[in-house]
Amino acid sequence: MAEPIILCDTEGMTEEEWLACRAHGPNGDIEYTIGGSDVPAILGLSKWATPLDLYKIKKGEMAPPPKKNKKQLEMGKRLEQIAADLYEEKTGDTVINDTFLYQHADVPYALANFDRRIIRKGTGARGILECKSASHHVAGDWSNIMYPPYYEYQLRYYLWLADLEEGAFSAWWGNNPDTDHVHPRLFRDKRKEDWMVEKIEEFMWRLKNDKPPEMTDIAPKLALQSLAQIFAKGNAELPMVEVPVEFEKDLRELAGLQGEIAMHSSKMKGLEKDVAARVVRIAEFMKENEHGELKTASGRFVVDYVTKSKQLTDSDLLKEQYPEIYEATRKTSYSRKVKVRLEAI
Repeated sequence: MAEPIILCDTEGMTEEEWLACRAHGPNGDIEYTIGGSDVPAILGLSKWATPLDLYKIKKGEMAPPPKKNKKQLEMGKRLEQIAADLYEEKTGDTVINDTFLYQHADVPYALANFDRRIIRKGTGARGILECKSASHHVAGDWSNIMYPPYYEYQLRYYLWLADLEEGAFSAWWGNNPDTDHVHPRLFRDKRKEDWMVEKIEEFMWRLKNDKPPEMTDIAPKLALQSLAQIFAKGNAELPMVEVPVEFEKDLRELAGLQGEIAMHSSKMKGLEKDVAARVVRIAEFMKENEHGELKTASGRFVVDYVTKSKQLTDSDLLKEQYPEIYEATRKTSYSRKVKVRLEAI
């Protein structure tokens, strides 16, 4: 394998220019491309997107979902330099900024931007550095010199594309560089790399042959979110579809499970009614008090009746006083739920 091809320098590009360049190359002549952030979704490792989401976006059948955490992503970009500086200070490796867009020497659709390049202290070995900023609640993903799998394969993709043997992460999540920063190293693994490349090639084949990926092995919650977004609104005018016999086992089990949930839900409603009847008596006694106790021979009962508040928009008042704003801020949402029932012949 050879050095990757430099397609262009992305320095100074607007986000729109960079996205267009990454999607079809600087000349717009690559039908489909794969970038590092696409790889976790292709492999079914992403927490945010399924292979089918990515397929629909690449085919132009679905717009990329709006970034709900856009400010957080912008801040992460700004904080890359801090992560790079921390890594350089702790390791002694040389860190080099790199703004080029690269193409795999033998695979034209494989493109990549690297956060930073690194040169190892002592050995002079070249590598790639991925800079990550995180919040405290995901710090555990980086414990014991580990890294989240969706980031692991992003870096493995870069090493494969650049034909380099090693890389590293610089991840931080607080203001104490001794406890809130890690810099684990990663080396190429042929077995993992072959599996990754095989999955990428299969995905590209699906794109070129109009064969959408299935949801096999995708986390059910993420898969349902994806399907709800892609097929949000049903068509009531379509005829009843004939379900293949291969789904019989799933349908039987699903009908049984939904029936069991309904039975337990009925019991839950009864229990909630009993709870409410007793809660009324306690609440009536507590009045303005938020805490109480009842001491017994074996212990004590602690009662919390704490005030909590949250701000809600009074939609009726908004509609009455500011009807134009009310109409402008309304949006239609759709939801669909699979329900199965077994009918006797």
